[in-house]
Amino acid sequence: MSLLRANADSEYGRRHGFASIRDYQDFVSQVPITTYADISDLVERAKAGDVRAMFGRGQRIRMFAMTSGTVDKPKYVPVTDRFLADTRQGWHAFAGKALTDHPDAFARPLLQVTSPMDEERSTGGYPCGAITGLMAANQMRLVRKYYAAPLPVAHIPDSLARRYTIMRLAMPQDVSWMVTASPATVLQLARTGEAHAESIIRDVLDGTLSKEMPVPENVRKALKPCLRASPDAARRLERLYRRNGRLRPMDYWNLSFLANWTGGTMGLYLREYPEYFGDTPVRDIGLIATEGRMSIPIENDTPAGIATVSTVFFEFVPVAEHDRADPLTLRTHEVMVGAEYFLLLTNSAGLYRYDISDCVRVVGFKGQAPLIEFLHKGAHVGSVIGEKITERQVVLAFEKASGEDPWAVSDFVLAPRWADPPFYRLYVDSPSGAPADWVRRLALEVDRHLAELNIEYASKRSSGRLGGVEGCVVQAGTLQSLDRERASRFRSSNEQFKHQYLYTSPGQDRVLAGRALQEAVELAKADE
Repeated sequence: MSLLRANADSEYGRRHGFASIRDYQDFVSQVPITTYADISDLVERAKAGDVRAMFGRGQRIRMFAMTSGTVDKPKYVPVTDRFLADTRQGWHAFAGKALTDHPDAFARPLLQVTSPMDEERSTGGYPCGAITGLMAANQMRLVRKYYAAPLPVAHIPDSLARRYTIMRLAMPQDVSWMVTASPATVLQLARTGEAHAESIIRDVLDGTLSKEMPVPENVRKALKPCLRASPDAARRLERLYRRNGRLRPMDYWNLSFLANWTGGTMGLYLREYPEYFGDTPVRDIGLIATEGRMSIPIENDTPAGIATVSTVFFEFVPVAEHDRADPLTLRTHEVMVGAEYFLLLTNSAGLYRYDISDCVRVVGFKGQAPLIEFLHKGAHVGSVIGEKITERQVVLAFEKASGEDPWAVSDFVLAPRWADPPFYRLYVDSPSGAPADWVRRLALEVDRHLAELNIEYASKRSSGRLGGVEGCVVQAGTLQSLDRERASRFRSSNEQFKHQYLYTSPGQDRVLAGRALQEAVELAKADE
């Protein structure tokens, strides 16, 4: 009711009679389930300065948070004072519990990866970018002094230069924990530190930042006080490098824990953590989107977290109801443990009954609040003839198929292909030293495990309506290169970008198919 009252005199509130709503039944009957497309005209007006299109008197918009770029065009979410406070409350709850569980991380540097809050300006002059940038800029000075990488680093547009600068600043320090959204970012940082170890050691010794990295001069100037020469730290890194033949975070940091996503499709990245981080525990940061925080994990090694019922009004749509025009909606006390639902959010960002298209599973309760874990985005479902495989199922099948495979890779793409019958093609980077029939055998195993995980897929395969998975090798680095292109297409910084493992439309893989064909032609020429 407080969320309704706050915006009752906005245009959206008057349109749907917020002032007359007295209970949940009124809410359901008067306020429709919405998507971003339904409110995009109001958002555009708010971006132009018409705050009253979405918000009541006395409210101000601080910025617009931009979506992470998993769609072709970013969405813009208004950040009000209340929404900022709600977001900060969620992070305080998360960090407070994590640090209580890992007290040796107190009063030691933390490595936080953020993006700038002002990647662009709206027509009304509002900054548009990452809410993490706004939160970091407004963080208490006492906390900011523990940041291993200061705020100006976020304004380095080149991704390698940004990662190099982060590791140049962080590797000499006693970092206690790392926090970012994607585990892919964590691995990229670790690998950057390893690949550029000698250069970083020289920079630490000399108090410099490599001129080979395209870091803007204004950023270099802002970072100069942080680039003091540290001969002792350089000698320590040099000794570790010579002793181990490489530099990994487990060598130079005494990490208490890592904080990043672990649920949904992220498990493949976590398999590579022991190589770089040993047995360091991992705490999921929770189900978080630009539209708001939806859960707060309170234990390590699980993606499940407490639904943020203190700041968000949740409605749960059973999976079978999601595509219906007037679906059944349940409140938090009505959900069942073990069942899967799509979430509707009502929150202080001006979103009401907003279908974020996140599918979650309820795994238990903490008091009266459900514990939820993210499964997949609703849009990431492949169904060329009704098989309805989810990205989560695809990742699980790949995990099972690759198992202890010495040539196992983390990144892959499964894409539907039209033929008679249609089938799915598995694209993987070419691993060094793998036998010629490796990708064929991997594809057969993925196909088998998909049939075990999805009865509709199994039925279509057994009846011949769907062909088996076809394996296809592309040049090493191709998938990461495409991800970088997609991540930066509309945003220069994008720490929340998620690799898409499952393509859902035939033809969506045309770039990959072209590169695979080019690779095959080059190999054929080499054989000749």
